[in-house]
Amino acid sequence: MSRAADRLKVFLNHLDRSSFIQASSTSGQNVAYYHPQVLRYTLDNDLLTPEQRISYEENGFVLIKNLVSDEDIDRFRGAFERICRREVQVPGLVVMRDVAISRSEFVQDQKAVSKLQDFQEDPELFRYCSLPQILKFVECFTGPNIMAMHTMLINKPPDAGKKTSRHPMHQDLHYFPFRPADRIVCSWTAMERVTRQNGCLVVLPSTHTGILKEHDYPEWEGGVNKMYHGIRDFDPQHPRVHLEMEKGDTVFFHPLLIHGSGMNQTEGFRKAISCHYASSDCYYIDVRGTTQENIEKEVKEIAARKYDLGDSITFQDTWAVRGRLVQGDRTSL
Repeated sequence: MSRAADRLKVFLNHLDRSSFIQASSTSGQNVAYYHPQVLRYTLDNDLLTPEQRISYEENGFVLIKNLVSDEDIDRFRGAFERICRREVQVPGLVVMRDVAISRSEFVQDQKAVSKLQDFQEDPELFRYCSLPQILKFVECFTGPNIMAMHTMLINKPPDAGKKTSRHPMHQDLHYFPFRPADRIVCSWTAMERVTRQNGCLVVLPSTHTGILKEHDYPEWEGGVNKMYHGIRDFDPQHPRVHLEMEKGDTVFFHPLLIHGSGMNQTEGFRKAISCHYASSDCYYIDVRGTTQENIEKEVKEIAARKYDLGDSITFQDTWAVRGRLVQGDRTSL
């Protein structure tokens, strides 16, 4: 049993055992008991099994197998390819290229694109964010009023020999000027088989219980992709979990969970689609004087150039225009 479970056990001994949530380990040998009042990261729901709920509480992530259909994923792939061929123009979309690929001689197709970001104005891709089976799980973490705040389709390229296809270990909350963190969650769906060989997600379990750490660009010899900030200081000896997934599998994880991904050592591209959700009851914060000042400055400079807005745009503005209500009421964000 983990240290977190040990701490809970002491508290739970003083509570009514009849109202406990009971969860067994996968082997069925160990049984842990939790009281709903001490579950911080999940909300009461009838969807998550006790094991899934406690896994998220203790580890900061939960993997749901076969959640998105092949048909849906194939449609998302088709939309991605149309954008890469420039058959459609999507307002606000950011098309990113790997720092190594951008110097190559690839024609304008999916081989030249490493990521699509902010696809909220593309009806087909944004349909991912409104899938009922996704929102059912999201509600377990955010509550019923749900905003889709950040969208991405990742097309991790084969590494060009400079290790630039890696994503440094980071916490997603570094990019977000809204709180509380516990009412934010990411859904990340594999669009094909994801393995250690093609650069699956790597997570450090239980780090979601910590604080937001300082981030900046890592000093990598081969270069670093734009906006790929990494944590300056984390324990390299912390246990790691490599999330190998099949097409349609979806992982939900907390914005403070430390995670990244390795190189794509195959000859194909590794695709995934994701959305960060937040309760619309969340609120914006001022990040001046915090470790997030560097990302605020960078985002504001990019937005000011893109939309010719000068210094008038704020960090909050850049998020407010991206957010879309997908369920319930828009109460704050």
